[in-house]
Amino acid sequence: MSNALSRALETRDWLLADGATGTNLFNMGLQSGDAPEFWNEIEPDKIRALYRGAVDAGSDLFLTNSFGANASRLKLHDAGHRAYEFSKLAAELGREVADASDRDIIVAGSVGPTGEIMGAAGTLSHESAVEMFEETAKGLMDGGADVLWVETISAPEEFRAAAEAFANINAPWCGTMSFDTAGRTMMGVTSADMVKLVDELPNAPVAFGANCGVGASDLLRTIKGFVAQGTETPIISKGNAGIPKYVDGHIHYDGTPELMADYAVLARDTGAKIIGGCCGTMPNHLKAMRAALEERPKGEMPSLELIAEKIGGFSSESDGTGDSAAAPARRSRRRRS
Repeated sequence: MSNALSRALETRDWLLADGATGTNLFNMGLQSGDAPEFWNEIEPDKIRALYRGAVDAGSDLFLTNSFGANASRLKLHDAGHRAYEFSKLAAELGREVADASDRDIIVAGSVGPTGEIMGAAGTLSHESAVEMFEETAKGLMDGGADVLWVETISAPEEFRAAAEAFANINAPWCGTMSFDTAGRTMMGVTSADMVKLVDELPNAPVAFGANCGVGASDLLRTIKGFVAQGTETPIISKGNAGIPKYVDGHIHYDGTPELMADYAVLARDTGAKIIGGCCGTMPNHLKAMRAALEERPKGEMPSLELIAEKIGGFSSESDGTGDSAAAPARRSRRRRS
């Protein structure tokens, strides 16, 4: 399938994605418990500023403000019937910002998890999940998104449902899972499991990878796990800006621009082609990441020891697959905080 992201990946060694959505919106005044998707309607200038901040910092693509724009999540705000509408608004604002740039910018329609449990232990059926994802996807594509981007997924059942929904509307897509439990997703998926899952999908993604999780070191260990499986599908790396800490009533991420610059280069050298940040990642981080990717020559595959030395140790010994060798423990890195 020919699409803007595939074409960019064919001509570029790497692409810089965006940073955090929630962190940036909270800094603009979003309150805890509020649905960010409402801002697509009531605070469009702030959403434009969110997107423009990534573009001005050097991002080649950014995700839309539609992570929770599905019927299940919006139902909590008495707006379950507005999933298509909020998704379309998110993409329209993104298209406006991308088209105003003097560079080619890719608008990626963010699709978050449903917030419900699938499978035998859950209440959400496969058919309902597909319907929910398809509604969000239609809104995003109708609003002008170049590609769909399902993210922060934990369950393979939900990943499959999203892939089927995107196939139903013939839309290109990417997908990332969050490996936040000793190298596995909350539902037990390992890096090797994800590669197998991606390879078996009838509607293959343009790219796949990992986002969020614990810290950037853990995420890079997962990226190494993808590469070890010999996958030929482009890999996405979208790590948090350091480690979350609770300070003065708010979550604060301690990663500096220097740390994220090191992370970006390590991600590229590990094998990722789309590199960005997740929670805590601000435009100043993105600027440093862009400069490092442009200025530092490509190196060899980094060892776990080098990753730990550059951006901190790991939160667990295991990478989720049973291989716990050479996994230095996380330690304080005050000079970067």
